Amino acid sequence: MPRRRAARRPAGLILTPGAGADANQSTLVAVDEALGATGVAVRRVDFPYRLAGRRAPDRPPVLVATVVEAATALADELGVAPAEVALGGRSMGGRMCSMAAAEGLVAAALVLISYPLHPPGRPDRLRTDHFGALDLPCLFVSGTRDAFATPDELAEAVRAIPGPVTTVLVDGGDHGLRRRDPEVVAAVVDFVARL
Repeated sequence: MPRRRAARRPAGLILTPGAGADANQSTLVAVDEALGATGVAVRRVDFPYRLAGRRAPDRPPVLVATVVEAATALADELGVAPAEVALGGRSMGGRMCSMAAAEGLVAAALVLISYPLHPPGRPDRLRTDHFGALDLPCLFVSGTRDAFATPDELAEAVRAIPGPVTTVLVDGGDHGLRRRDPEVVAAVVDFVARL
């Protein structure tokens, strides 16, 4: 299903965490602060399992529904169309945002930090079946040493995405991109400014 592309900078951004973190993960906080300073409303969202104090993630339908609810609520709060809200997150959170967009949630763009193409050591178990439905601008920020997606694997996978793709590789970064928040923030702020 085609998505309407944003004609201008998004009014808001939903940010979701990876499986082992919550919405206060340092990269998400840093992106929130930087984009907030530019006038983009950012909402960091925790998934239900984290709010309930559980460690194991909910099933994908629950996680995707959380993204849809958060994006709808932010659009309503800002008084804008859903197409003016971007979606994004780290690892599993970003993957759930991309799945929500592929399943029909209209969004301005996707901001995907450390996208988990496959489990570590299992490149045969790709998590990209939905990429062909992503007809919107996508940003991938990934470390060159990410065990969930090598630069070559990422370059190959994003070819399936019909929307415009921007890839930023953080030299030497692993999946966690620890101590690399300034580089991640710069990539996200630049991407959003160019929408």
